[in-house]
Amino acid sequence: MVKDIHSEQEGRYDILQNGAGEILIIIKYREGGPENPRLVYDGGAHALLYRSRESAVLLDSINMAARQPLKSADEVLMVEIEDDEVAREYKAPVRIVRDLEALSATKSA
Repeated sequence: MVKDIHSEQEGRYDILQNGAGEILIIIKYREGGPENPRLVYDGGAHALLYRSRESAVLLDSINMAARQPLKSADEVLMVEIEDDEVAREYKAPVRIVRDLEALSATKSA
């Protein structure tokens, strides 16, 4: 998908929004800390969380109800869960792109 980056599909994840409009995304724990993480999103069914130069996570099949709030967010709070416990949390800015698939195809070419 993206050259030089290990990307894996998340599978199960949760996107939550509180009354203040802040977005929380819960994913499973991964080894290696995030370095300059960011969430790349085009407003559709997929988003890509870049955790570091070596690690990216594809969030697939984003619920229709979550798309506009996610597209409107400046940043999200990421929580990584291991054995039903919070292992790590960090903020990731949201970068809106025109077409996530086109961006990925350009980088892998």
